[in-house]
Amino acid sequence: MLLLIINPGATSTKIAVYEDETEVFLETIHHTQQELGGFSHIIDQLGFRTGLVMQTLKSHGYTRDRFAAVCSRGGLLRHVPSGTYRIDDAVISDIYHPPYGEHASSLGPVIAKTLADLAGIPAFLVDPVSVDEMIPLARVSGFCGMERESFFHALNQKAVARKAAASLGKPYEAVNLIVVHMGGGVSVAAHEKGRVTDLFNVKDDGSFSMDRGGALPVNAVVNLCFSGKSKQEIKKLLGMESGVFSYLGTRDFRDVEQRMLDGDATAKLIFEAMAYQHAKDIGALAAVLKFDVDAIVFTGGIAHSERFCDEISKYVKKIAPVLRFPGEEEMRSLAEGALRVLRGEPAKEYPGSF
Repeated sequence: MLLLIINPGATSTKIAVYEDETEVFLETIHHTQQELGGFSHIIDQLGFRTGLVMQTLKSHGYTRDRFAAVCSRGGLLRHVPSGTYRIDDAVISDIYHPPYGEHASSLGPVIAKTLADLAGIPAFLVDPVSVDEMIPLARVSGFCGMERESFFHALNQKAVARKAAASLGKPYEAVNLIVVHMGGGVSVAAHEKGRVTDLFNVKDDGSFSMDRGGALPVNAVVNLCFSGKSKQEIKKLLGMESGVFSYLGTRDFRDVEQRMLDGDATAKLIFEAMAYQHAKDIGALAAVLKFDVDAIVFTGGIAHSERFCDEISKYVKKIAPVLRFPGEEEMRSLAEGALRVLRGEPAKEYPGSF
């Protein structure tokens, strides 16, 4: 069976074609800051990115009628168990009216369903950002009625955690890991015997990332909210224009590292500060696991930087061995999730209402 896999990120759109479990084609379309800067909301990028996907497939000789299914990464959907979901009208409605805010990965299901409907084939998503396995203790925030929530790079975190466990010669369900996904966003998660029991989520918690502020000072945020800006302006500012971007005006980590190497003192400070904050998050989750940690695992695009991983490791290497799996396992995980359903496993039902 031929599968089309789509994975939008903050600065790229990845496309793959799988023949069953075998990857036969992979291309990453990179989007410049100038290209994306003209869109007020992420969903406004839909036509732009869909057109690029169709153009890329055509240039490599693929037509829609060749595929058995389309599968995409999910986005900031409702909290659901891990698994494969059919992309239905409820999914699309939640993307156009996002219950938890905007995220580039939310474009995936819309692009997938658009192409699948044209071809008359099913569309699926697997392990969206909103997968939730947190224990009750981890949900308590410190303010009644304001629970901590689970948003993380579930697709890649789960895949890489299994790969890390295999490298240790153990099943995923038998190890305790701290996985750090470092890309346009960052999520740090405690994988306790096969379950992500606590985490610093990609939206609200922990370290800043390329364009998100992480855990910002509460009183400063309150002051910002009463500075005359609208709710949507503040959400965009904190969710898409904070972090490294607010300091250096770039969302490209390679640019940050090169500027540091060229002697830019501010770039050096922000490079080191982001590593410092990642290390603090790792230390906190090590405490959650009672310091019974089999490995600390670095993954995501920024994990390609050995210099950055070394900067984090100098703080945390005494906790547990450090493993590095640069990039991600998301495309294969999406293909495998779709294949499970196409081969007879029931697709999970996305909730239709709160």
